[in-house]
Amino acid sequence: MTKRFEEAMRMMRHRDPQMQEDGFGVLEPHAAEHLDELIEAFREEQDRGLRAWLFELIAAARDSKALPLLVQHLVDDDLRGYAVHGLVVLDTKEARTALYRDRANGED
Repeated sequence: MTKRFEEAMRMMRHRDPQMQEDGFGVLEPHAAEHLDELIEAFREEQDRGLRAWLFELIAAARDSKALPLLVQHLVDDDLRGYAVHGLVVLDTKEARTALYRDRANGED
């Protein structure tokens, strides 16, 4: 894990809401650089709120490595919006196909 990622995660777990926001802000512009770390942290995290933030950062990375995770969470009520957004901004053939299938199945 990189020092930036470790520090941002420490901040995001802090009790102070502003510190949490600041930690998110540290990672947001660098989400693509930390995608593997974000995915690993997302899979291990138990806190629902932090998982949502991690997933939001994964979607913001705009990297096709995130495609399977984004598609998997199209059915997750808590993360669906981030999954849809992530697929829209990814804008690959595979992402568009996943969104088309999702809509065809009666979702948004």
